[in-house]
Amino acid sequence: MFLKILRDIAKPQWFEIIVHLKQSTGMSVAELSKVLGMSYMGIKQHCVELEKRGYLDTWRRPKKVGRPEKAYRLTHKADLFFPQLGNDFALGMLDSLSNMQGEAAAEKILFGYFMTRTDYYKKKTKGESVHELASSLAKIRHSEGYLSEYSQLDNERSASCRIVEYHTPFGDLAGKYPILLRMEEQMFERILGAPVKRTEERASALVQFVFTVG
Repeated sequence: MFLKILRDIAKPQWFEIIVHLKQSTGMSVAELSKVLGMSYMGIKQHCVELEKRGYLDTWRRPKKVGRPEKAYRLTHKADLFFPQLGNDFALGMLDSLSNMQGEAAAEKILFGYFMTRTDYYKKKTKGESVHELASSLAKIRHSEGYLSEYSQLDNERSASCRIVEYHTPFGDLAGKYPILLRMEEQMFERILGAPVKRTEERASALVQFVFTVG
């Protein structure tokens, strides 16, 4: 199955399109053409083919002025291109543990996991200020496949900033054990030493996880 998917996107332009769409809430052909430096018709042909193969779908995106424009976004078929944490295996293990010892046992395992990750990130992140730590953390998370971006809010003196992530490896785990999301939020707070609010936005298979700091 995975080899078939790799054959499907053998063209490097296709994977570039998929990655850019992953880091967005959807893009038009004109936007993709600009960011990838390719012709409008070339991008359009690639998108049409990717849609035929089930990796993209379209919707009419409202504009401030004029008629809605056609935009492309990823479908769940594209999920396999981005790292997962062995969700089937992990779910099976946690479910078995819950059945034998109660739901609290699974939560203890998840808590232990995030405490271990907290210690790991604290050793890796560099900086003195909240901004420096958040920027460093975003770079580390990006290299791990979370597709993270750091941005500062308001002004330089403000502690407000945010990390936006366009992928999570937790997948179905978070659906079955939503407390995992709060634990991830608390992990960010421990690393950055500041309050963090986690929100998310979904459209088809596109998602943004926003961690607002301060």
